[in-house]
Amino acid sequence: MLNENEKTEPLGNGMRIIVSDEHKLWTDTVLLASFSAPKRKDNACDLGSGCGSIPLIWLRNDSLSHVTAVEIQEKACSMLERSIKLNNLEGKIDVINSDLRELDGKLKAGSYDLVVCNPPYKAEGAGIKSKNTAQLIARHESMCTVDDIAAAASRLLNFSGRLCMCQRPERLSDVICTMRKYDIEPKRLRFVQQRPAKAPKLFLIEGKRGGRPGGLVVEPVLFIEDENRDFSQEMINIYGAYKEEYI
Repeated sequence: MLNENEKTEPLGNGMRIIVSDEHKLWTDTVLLASFSAPKRKDNACDLGSGCGSIPLIWLRNDSLSHVTAVEIQEKACSMLERSIKLNNLEGKIDVINSDLRELDGKLKAGSYDLVVCNPPYKAEGAGIKSKNTAQLIARHESMCTVDDIAAAASRLLNFSGRLCMCQRPERLSDVICTMRKYDIEPKRLRFVQQRPAKAPKLFLIEGKRGGRPGGLVVEPVLFIEDENRDFSQEMINIYGAYKEEYI
């Protein structure tokens, strides 16, 4: 079940996920899974799913009955497929090993109520590139840009379907402009801070396919820690049973 350098981590409710140093569960992924708040009947798709953290969290919470996970890296797809077997979730997650720019003929256009993506945070040409291929794909827009994500989501979503993403604050204007370029109107925005005295380190955004311009709601800041540097009560609620030994 496990390959070299792999291990399992608890997700709560008896569910476990296979992770490695290259593909693991990140805090921003947990936040995005919560922020996107899927409805039970939603047809949902996770673009750039990695080892499948978001689909597994959704199913752990019984938020959905079925999810599509798109991931370009074969190793990550293999990890998710084995996590599916480990948790007896066969038939509940479709794993699509594909570049999200090449989904024509693989996923039906206009058939999804929700698309999420935890994208690379660094624009092409920004920062020092990792020599590790998996980290390069995950951190830099070498194979996936904000434009690519918005284009793919716009094609997959039905009218009024939702795209949820997370990104660094310095990319906010890029994300809003690109979403609008592909007829996805930003409707909900939330900043994430490590603690009250720190500047935001992340934002979570939701846009609606074909939504009317305007009406963006900025929600209260989500604090990961309180003034004492303990997990905030909201973070404890979001984590739920996941890694309860650390909370």
